[in-house]
Amino acid sequence: MVSNGLKNHLYHLVHLLPGLHKLTSKKGIPSLLEDKLSWFHINGELKMDDEVAELIEERDHSTDEERAWTSSSHSEIRLHLPTSVLQFQNVKDGKQTGFRRTAQTCLNRIHKAVFHHQWHTAAELMPNYFQILEDNTTRKQRSAGQVIWRMGTAILQHHPNSCIEDINSFAGKMKSIGVKHYLKVCLEYAIHLLCNGKMDEAYRELSLAETWRYGEQSASQQKVLKLIQGYRALIDYYTWVKKNSGVQERVGDDAVDSGTAQEMHNYFRQASIGLHDAVQNPGVWDPFILSYVNLLDFYDGFEEALKVLNNYAYDSRFPPNPNAHVYLYEFLKKHGTSPKKLMKVLRVLYQLVPSHELMLEFNSLLLESKKKKHHKEALGVLFCLLDFPTWKENYSTWKCLTKQMKHAIAEGHSDWIKEQWELRQDWWPAFHFSEYRAHKNFEENESYACRKAMIAGILMGKGCKYFIIVYRLGRKVQKAKLKKMRQYVKDHSLLQLSEC
Repeated sequence: MVSNGLKNHLYHLVHLLPGLHKLTSKKGIPSLLEDKLSWFHINGELKMDDEVAELIEERDHSTDEERAWTSSSHSEIRLHLPTSVLQFQNVKDGKQTGFRRTAQTCLNRIHKAVFHHQWHTAAELMPNYFQILEDNTTRKQRSAGQVIWRMGTAILQHHPNSCIEDINSFAGKMKSIGVKHYLKVCLEYAIHLLCNGKMDEAYRELSLAETWRYGEQSASQQKVLKLIQGYRALIDYYTWVKKNSGVQERVGDDAVDSGTAQEMHNYFRQASIGLHDAVQNPGVWDPFILSYVNLLDFYDGFEEALKVLNNYAYDSRFPPNPNAHVYLYEFLKKHGTSPKKLMKVLRVLYQLVPSHELMLEFNSLLLESKKKKHHKEALGVLFCLLDFPTWKENYSTWKCLTKQMKHAIAEGHSDWIKEQWELRQDWWPAFHFSEYRAHKNFEENESYACRKAMIAGILMGKGCKYFIIVYRLGRKVQKAKLKKMRQYVKDHSLLQLSEC
C-alpha cells in the first residue's frame, strides 16, 4: 500500500502541468505500458518487455481501494498512470527495470518529437513521463525535475495553442520541484518574459530571484545568480537608454530638470554596478559588455571602457572570442585611434577568423602603411578570404586582388604571389577556375569574369581552362581588351617568370 504522503505527492505531480494537459488530445493519454505500437516497435517487430507485461498484469489485480483513489485523483486530468507503478514503488531493481526502460523510451520519443517540432505529439507524451518522478533512486529523482522543466518549457513556448497563462503556471510549479534548479527556472522564465516584451514582469522575477537564499544550495548556484544579476542590470540599462532618448529629444526645447537628471543617474548607477559585477566572471558576455561600455563612454569614461574591452579581449581568464576584438576595434575606430593600433587589433582577429568581414578593412589599413611587409601581408589577407566559400564570388575581393597582384608584379615582388599560390595550387583550380565556373561567371558578369581570368592566367598561365574559355567568349565583344589581357598574362605569369 502507498502512504498518504506519497499519494499527496503524486496528486500534485499529476496536476503539475495543466498547460500541457490542455494541449493533449481530448481522447485522453494512453498508458505507456499498454501502448505496444508506440513503445515496443523495435527493428520492424512488435515486442513487449516481459517485465512490462508482468507490471500490467499486476496492475489489473490491484486492490479496489487503490483503484478508487487513482480514479478520484485523476478526475481533472485524464492521465492513466499505471497502478503497478504505485503498488511496487519499493520493489527490487529487477522489477523496476521495465518501468525505467519504459520511461526512457517515452523520453526518447519526446526528444524526437521536439527535435522535429512535433509539438502536439510532444505535449501528448509529456504527462506520461511524470512516472519517472516515482523512481526511488536519488539520481533519477534529481535529474527528472530538470528534464520535465526543460522539455515542458520548450513545448509550451512553441505549441501553437499555448498561452502566457500556461507558461506562467508551469514556471510557478516548476520552482516547487526542487531547490537545485530554482534559480535556473527563474532565469529562463525571465528570459521568456523579455522575449515577449514584458520588461516589468521580467525585472520583478529577476529581483525576487536575486534575493533567494536556501542554505548551501545558495552557494552552489552562484554562477546562475551572477547571470540573474547581469540580466537585471541589462534591463536597467535598457530603461536608461529609453529615458536618455527622451531627454535628448527635449534638450532643444527645455532644460532637463534636476529630478529627471537624478533619475537618469540612478538607472546608470544600478546598471553599471550590476554589469560590472557580471563581466568580472570568465565567460562570453557580449551584450553585457556592449551595454557597460556604452554607459561608461556616455559619461566620458573612455579609459575605463577601454580597460574593460582590453580585458575582455586579452585576459586569459576569458575564452577566445572574436567578438571581443571586433568590439575593441570599433570602439578604438570611433575614438579616432591611430591606424597602427587598429591594425594590431585586427591582426589578432585575422588569426582567429581569417574570413571575417573586417578583413577588407584590415587589408586597406595594411596598404596605407609605407612598409613593404604590410603590403605583402595585405596580399595574403585577400588570398585567405578567397579560401572560404562565403567570399568565393565576392566581386570586390577579386577586384582588390587583381589590383594588388599587378602592383606587386610592377614592384618586382612576384615572389609574394608565388608564395601564396604554392599553398593553394592543389585545390584552387577546381574551387575557383573550373570550366563550369568560367561559363557561369561570364554569363552573370563579363567584367568580373575577365578579372578572374587575368588572375587565373597569372597563376597558371594562359593555357589554363578558365582563361581560355573567358578569352574565347569575351573576344567577340571586347577584342582589344582581351588581347591586351592575353599579352599581359603571357609576359607576367608565374610560369613565364619561373622559366626566366
